[in-house]
Amino acid sequence: MSHQQRIVLFDGVCNFCNGSVNLIIRNDPEKRFKFAALQSDFGIEQRMKFGIGDDIDSIVLIEAGRAYLHSTAALKIARGIGGIWSLAYIFIVVPGFIRDWAYKLFAANRYRLFGRQEACMLPTPDVRERFI
Repeated sequence: MSHQQRIVLFDGVCNFCNGSVNLIIRNDPEKRFKFAALQSDFGIEQRMKFGIGDDIDSIVLIEAGRAYLHSTAALKIARGIGGIWSLAYIFIVVPGFIRDWAYKLFAANRYRLFGRQEACMLPTPDVRERFI
């Protein structure tokens, strides 16, 4: 993994998560982010490597040898894609326990709000190289 490259682990059956991945892809023309489903072999391997349990309901950002979870992962991703999205990083000043409470509340309801798929998304041929 190059110094500039980041890996996003996401819930492959979550419609909201899949939409978020598509948003990142659209706003990352330099292709700094790569992706893998939490349920994939690579996702499981990375969760084990970083001590992240099976009950994870968060997006995970792996960057510079560290894994970031919950709101910190989302804010670092927003900053990483730049543009208007980078403004969200200002919320990093909010204490983590408050940010993560809101994040976890949303995550716990994401299937009810946005639905889920029966299987992980299949990337289209034009972005397949971005998936691990």
